[in-house]
Amino acid sequence: MSKKRLSEQELHNLAMNIVGKDLKAQGFEFLAVNSQLKRHPQFVCIDNKNQRYFVIVKAGNISDFSIQYDVIWMETIKEHARKNQAKVIFAGVGLGDKNNKTKPPRLNEEYLLQYEGLNYLDIELN
Repeated sequence: MSKKRLSEQELHNLAMNIVGKDLKAQGFEFLAVNSQLKRHPQFVCIDNKNQRYFVIVKAGNISDFSIQYDVIWMETIKEHARKNQAKVIFAGVGLGDKNNKTKPPRLNEEYLLQYEGLNYLDIELN
């Protein structure tokens, strides 16, 4: 009997756990965490200089390319960050079944991971 595949919310939560551990390892302190699917930012945190960051996490399928964000949509996030004197970090996380990377992982089983780290976005106006 095969185990169920992770739901979209479960994939999002897994991606957030991966990114959260990376943020913590890099010394960020969390001010707020929002794990609700399609609510942004997922993390509001500060660095050791008290600079505020909005962190956007996107879970996706593993591919030959890095996980991308919608450039036009991201302008809304950047504007929100400017108003709040924050910087923006994007973290794309690709997740796939160990035996077939095109399918989502299964509950409580090993999975493939595509994570290229934190991507600091320029929020200054052009």
